[in-house]
Amino acid sequence: MTAPLPMTTPAAHAVSAFPARALRVQTGANAGDPLPAPADSVCGDYYRLDENAAPLTLMLDLDAPDGAGRLAPGSDLGHAGDPVRLEGRLSLMAPDGDLVEVLVLDLGTTRVALPLSPLLARHVYTLIAADLSPGPIRLAAVVAGAFARGTRVALADGRQCAVEDLVPGDAVITRDHGAQVLRWKGAVTLRAEGGFAPVVVQPGVMGNPGPLAVSPHHRLFLYRRDARDLAGASGLLVQARHLVDDSAILRREGGHVEYFSLVFDAHEVIYAEGVPCESLMVCPSVVTRLPEDLAAPLRAAFPGLSQRLHSGADLAPEMVSRLPDRPGARPPLGS
Repeated sequence: MTAPLPMTTPAAHAVSAFPARALRVQTGANAGDPLPAPADSVCGDYYRLDENAAPLTLMLDLDAPDGAGRLAPGSDLGHAGDPVRLEGRLSLMAPDGDLVEVLVLDLGTTRVALPLSPLLARHVYTLIAADLSPGPIRLAAVVAGAFARGTRVALADGRQCAVEDLVPGDAVITRDHGAQVLRWKGAVTLRAEGGFAPVVVQPGVMGNPGPLAVSPHHRLFLYRRDARDLAGASGLLVQARHLVDDSAILRREGGHVEYFSLVFDAHEVIYAEGVPCESLMVCPSVVTRLPEDLAAPLRAAFPGLSQRLHSGADLAPEMVSRLPDRPGARPPLGS
């Protein structure tokens, strides 16, 4: 029997970041320098992302007992347990007037830029503000588990409702607990570029009659009886980005995307375009990462903030390629 591989820690959250050398000051007081510390940044300087820059995945554990952020297993930089310090927040103005906020993180041996909305190569950005005391690390966590506009969700009465039309109080069918009341819905609109571009499951790949578009880190529930030896469980939660094969499941870049996140009394598996997908899991690390205008109503609705990860195994990226019958190989899957 094959020993189960390590699973990702539920407290860890995947984000895309760029090393300092990939985001340089093109002109200005710090011309030629890689991303400087916010304290050394000069407003009016022009920044440019290298056209060959590839985002790195960081797994952040924001639930450390001492209140500090730490790297979790699976990060492309550093080692699990290394501290992550927030040096500050930069506000960059794009050529078309869009504002891009970038968190500057110190990983001890290196500095990285963590954009909160798409940062595009070849664009020249103007630094308009540097915040040296931005508080705790706050990310656009609503995108961690979100459905794109137009995605149809199965209601308890059998109807299919577009996610944008759902309202708190609607009864949604869940895989494990029958009909459950929707408690909260969040929305955010972003450029569909890079790590923010939605993952699209083409019709029929997972038994879905129409395309299913979700945020890259949104986890889909896959049932594989023959995966127990590999993963330690037959029910698997797999991030959509790890299923991309550029054919049956692909990234859709260009324009803007509107994402919607759904919250229930527990972390549920619901049906979107007929495919089992997770709801947004509410826990301290998720709320810590949300902008305050989203975090406040969530704290009010869920004062305990004690949701636990669904019982499905949360797969580490290296396990996905070893799954029997990956999605796209033999439809339909995911039931």
